Amino acid sequence: MGWMMNVLIIPFAVLSMVVNTLGVTSLFRFKDVYMRMHGATKCSTLGALFASLAVIVYAITQLGAGGGVRFAVLIVHVVLALFGLLIGNSTSAHVLSRAAYRSGILPKLAVIDEYAEFSKKEMAEELAEAEAKNEEVE
Repeated sequence: MGWMMNVLIIPFAVLSMVVNTLGVTSLFRFKDVYMRMHGATKCSTLGALFASLAVIVYAITQLGAGGGVRFAVLIVHVVLALFGLLIGNSTSAHVLSRAAYRSGILPKLAVIDEYAEFSKKEMAEELAEAEAKNEEVE
């Protein structure tokens, strides 16, 4: 297990720390909420991927050394958690950025705003639906 530790696990763990540190730095350095959200979510997802790979490699080495079924269960848990993180992180970033845009926080450095017209149509449809529901209740 010694060479596996030095060759794979430590670099994955170090990469995870470096990428997550870059994500934290992006929260302080970027100018608006969209750039901050992009930097934080991309870096935290990639950092979690590297940390998960380090745990999986460790579990495989322990499993190969006769560590028992618990390390196979650990691998399954890490893969499931990573899958949930990959789906949840991107979805939450999308929802937060959409809510920020709809509340009037516009990107500071954007040259073209292609979402503006679509957003106006979408908000008009939602308003019409809400008014129709209000009329049905009354």
